[in-house]
Amino acid sequence: MGRLLRRAQASVEGLSPGYFSMVMATGILSLAAHLLQLPRLALALFALNWLLFASIGTLALLHLWWQPRRVLADLFDHLRAPGFFTLVAACAILGGQSLVLGGSLRLALALGGTGLLAWVVLTYTIFTVLTIKRDKPPLDRGINGGWLLAVVATQSMSVLAALVSNELPQPLRLELNFFALSMWLWGGMLYIWMMSLIFYRYTFFAFSPADLSPPYWINMGAMAISALAGSLLILNTPHAPFLNSMLPFLKGFTVFYWATGTWWIPMLVVLAVWRHVARRFPFAYDPMYWGAVFPLGMYAVSTLRMIEALDLPFLGKLPQAMFALGMTAWTLLFIGQLRALRRHWSASARG
Repeated sequence: MGRLLRRAQASVEGLSPGYFSMVMATGILSLAAHLLQLPRLALALFALNWLLFASIGTLALLHLWWQPRRVLADLFDHLRAPGFFTLVAACAILGGQSLVLGGSLRLALALGGTGLLAWVVLTYTIFTVLTIKRDKPPLDRGINGGWLLAVVATQSMSVLAALVSNELPQPLRLELNFFALSMWLWGGMLYIWMMSLIFYRYTFFAFSPADLSPPYWINMGAMAISALAGSLLILNTPHAPFLNSMLPFLKGFTVFYWATGTWWIPMLVVLAVWRHVARRFPFAYDPMYWGAVFPLGMYAVSTLRMIEALDLPFLGKLPQAMFALGMTAWTLLFIGQLRALRRHWSASARG
C-alpha cells in the first residue's frame, strides 16, 4: 500500500497546470464532430472527455494536497501560471458538450458556475501576483503564447453563456446574453494587450527553436474561440433586442477575429517547419502539445458557426479540413500520452 502511494505521489509530482488542455482538445473535437453530423464519434469523445476531466481533476487535487508549495510556485511563475486557465476552458467546453450532446442543462450550469468561479479566482490571483512580485523575468523569458489561455478562458465563458441562454426563460436569457457580450468584448481587449507583447517579443528579441513552445498555436486558437462567441451572439439576436441593435458591430468584429485567426495558420505552419525541419529541433511528446490540438478543432467549430450566422456557404470545406487535421493530431497525441504513461509506470515499478 505504501509503495502504491509513493508511485501515485511520484505520478503527480510534475503535473503541469495546463493538463486540462487535453479536455479542451477532446471536447471541441467532439462538438465539431456533432456539427459535421458524425454522432457516434461525437458521443464517444463526449464520454471519453468526462473520464479525462474526472481523472485530471483528481490528479490536480492530489497535486494540490501533496505539493501545495509546488502549486504556489507555479502560480508565481510567468510561464506556468497561465496554464491554470485551462481549467476554466475545460469546464466551459465540457459544459457545452453536456448541453448540446447530453441535453443536460443542470450539468451545463454546474460546470459553468465552477468555471466562472475559477475564472474570477485565477484572473485576479495570477495577474495580481505577477504584478506585485519583486523578481520578474525579462520580456523574452517571461511571455509566450500560453498567456493567451487567459483569453481562451474568458471567451469560453462567453460561449457557454450564449449556449445556455437559449434554454432559460426571460429575463435570465437577456441577462446571460449581456454577460456573454461583456466577456466577448473583454476577451478581445485582453487579446490585443497580450498579442502586442507576444508579437513584440517574436520580432525584436533573439528567437531559438526552443522558444517556440507548444502553446504558440493558442495565438490562433484565441481568435477562433472569439469568432465562435461572436457567431453565437449573432445567432442569439432574436432573443436579445440590445444585440440586434448592434448587429453590424457584432458581424464586423466576428469576421475580424476569424480573419486574424486565419492569418495565423500559415505563419504557425512556417514556424513549425523552421523549428523541426530547418533547425532539426527534436519532436517528442509533451502534454502541452494538447494546446496545439485545441485551436484546430476550435477553428473548425467557429467556422461552421460563422457560416451559419453570416450565411457564408463558400467556406463549407474549410471546417472539414481543419477537423481532419485536428483528429489526426489528437490521435497521435493520445497514442503518445498512453506510451508516456506506460513508460512512467514501468519506471516507477522498477524504482
